[in-house]
Amino acid sequence: MAFFKQAAPEAPAAGSEPLLGAFVEGYSIEVMPRTAAKIDDFKSLLPEGTRVYVAHIEGTPIEEMVETAARLSGDGFPVMPHFPARIIRDRAMLEDWILRYRDAGVSEALLLAGGVTNPHGDLATSMDLMESGLFDKHGFKRLHVAGHPEGNKDIDADGSSRQVDAALQWKQAFSERTDAAMAIATQFAFEAQPVIAWADRLKTAGISLPIHVGIAGPAKLQTLIKFAMACGVGPSIRVLQRRAMDIRKLVMPYEPTDVLTDLAAHKAANPDSLIDQVHFFPLGGIKTSAEWASETVQAGALRRTG
Repeated sequence: MAFFKQAAPEAPAAGSEPLLGAFVEGYSIEVMPRTAAKIDDFKSLLPEGTRVYVAHIEGTPIEEMVETAARLSGDGFPVMPHFPARIIRDRAMLEDWILRYRDAGVSEALLLAGGVTNPHGDLATSMDLMESGLFDKHGFKRLHVAGHPEGNKDIDADGSSRQVDAALQWKQAFSERTDAAMAIATQFAFEAQPVIAWADRLKTAGISLPIHVGIAGPAKLQTLIKFAMACGVGPSIRVLQRRAMDIRKLVMPYEPTDVLTDLAAHKAANPDSLIDQVHFFPLGGIKTSAEWASETVQAGALRRTG
């Protein structure tokens, strides 16, 4: 009987560790109430000052969302809860959520349309949320919005980018006429080039909002493929498909070393790029992603000083 020798974990290309570590440093990460509940001590896991997004899945009671946000805020982390417009019935419900979060020490928000096809009420887009004026009224000074480097067929069913581009132009204008600190947090991708090309195109079109690139943290290949299909990840899913064809890699957890190394090299060579930092989707677990990020940052720092 033949046995396959287990492949070693992915490693950065020789000489790339300092760039990779510096690029990953200062990352943000996403949690949900049920996944956050599995972590005993966030302060021992995440670097001080790490921004933690709290994802709102339809059906999650707002009380659980706020409880999670309050716990993280109490630990000293800047917390950015999701506000999915299509599950918020009306202005009164939106203001109630904002006030609950404010009382939990939160002053940031990620504004989304949300994955629901039919809005539950009057609100349908992140622009509706922004136009309400309620975030500014209640002291929310940092507002992030979603970005889709590989398109979003829920918005542009024809495969174009007309509507998502127009929405980003509107949000750019909003940032210029208000004092809100804004950034674009993207859907996760598995290949750097589509993200780089998209960022370059936005800059040419007059967008100046910094881009926080969504990256899937280390996870089993089957898990990533499932989430990628559900979330509508575009052509970069081919990275996973190629990996699935290689039996040596099929049994090993995926790590985002290659895509982040390429993004880090691009940022180093193009410091004025809109690409600004990394946002982790911890699809293989919060602890797994946080420990991988910590090891990557430490390895880069050792290379720089050694």
